[in-house]
Amino acid sequence: MAEELTARHVCDLYAEYQDDLRTVRKEQRELRTTSPTMRTQLDDLEAEITYLLIRAGRPATVVEIGSLHGWSTTWILRALRDNGAGALVTHDLIGDARTNVPADLADGRWTFIPGDARRTLHDHRHHIDHLYIDAAHTASFARWFVRDLFPTVRPGTTVSVHDVFHGRRPWPVSEGRVLLNWLAAHGTGHFTASRRAAPAVNRRLRDVKERLGLLTPVHDGRDDPMLFFRMP
Repeated sequence: MAEELTARHVCDLYAEYQDDLRTVRKEQRELRTTSPTMRTQLDDLEAEITYLLIRAGRPATVVEIGSLHGWSTTWILRALRDNGAGALVTHDLIGDARTNVPADLADGRWTFIPGDARRTLHDHRHHIDHLYIDAAHTASFARWFVRDLFPTVRPGTTVSVHDVFHGRRPWPVSEGRVLLNWLAAHGTGHFTASRRAAPAVNRRLRDVKERLGLLTPVHDGRDDPMLFFRMP
């Protein structure tokens, strides 16, 4: 059974995988240097937590909905590479990630499926072991994934959804509000490192990163609205 998602658990993962994470952070800095126009939509904490949860969970199949320029994609692929197993299937309308993801990361472990995820994931045959969502941040899109996609995901699977906590609470009519209502209806908690919604957690993780020598930014983004949970 997967361990509960808490600040303590994430801190433990930072300590356990610090050496590999140090290498990956260096690789991601180098990727930014060679791809200067690449948009880096995840802040460092969100990207690192995603990497750590995939390392610890060892999913056979990760499904990513929304990749934009491939920043999240490369973090996920490095986690699978470092695990020595696992594949990523990305669904997105935008194909820019295909030009930014290094071939050595993609080969043998990445499939990109172009199109609207609501269509490409209809009656899908994925055995989803980790689900990452960063696509259309609308209430209607969220109603689709909680109604149609979530029932196809096994209990205990790690799920992350971006752009939930831009403030202390989600906007009233938003993807985040639909998701939080669904979690409440299913009696399921969540984890976030958002500096606005969970400032104490954010500070605690930054303190851990500082002690481990991992605080120097990979990039300077500070937008950290991602939410993580285990599928009930």
